[in-house]
Amino acid sequence: MLTAGKGKYKVWLKEARQGKDLVLFLGGGERTHIGSVVVCAPGKPAKVINRKGHYDWMVAMPIAEKKSRKTKKAVVCIAGIHVNNASKKEIEILKKNCKKIEDYIR
Repeated sequence: MLTAGKGKYKVWLKEARQGKDLVLFLGGGERTHIGSVVVCAPGKPAKVINRKGHYDWMVAMPIAEKKSRKTKKAVVCIAGIHVNNASKKEIEILKKNCKKIEDYIR
């Protein structure tokens, strides 16, 4: 498991295999949930399933795309990060922590 940040700004990424493909779980904040699902395959545009009012795809998409590109596998990323009444500053902290997770991906 990869992690970045501390306290309510901590985000994490877990990985599971689905046959030859990968499933990523991106969560964190005060309450993990399912906000968005990103599906991608090498060389293809990513597809997003998004719950109304959720923006988790914005951090999940680059993570899923990078993992797919690096591994040459199909990837599904299920994402949900929540901080109650998050300010713009808090959202930026969470986004930076997700970027750190993305940077860790090999």
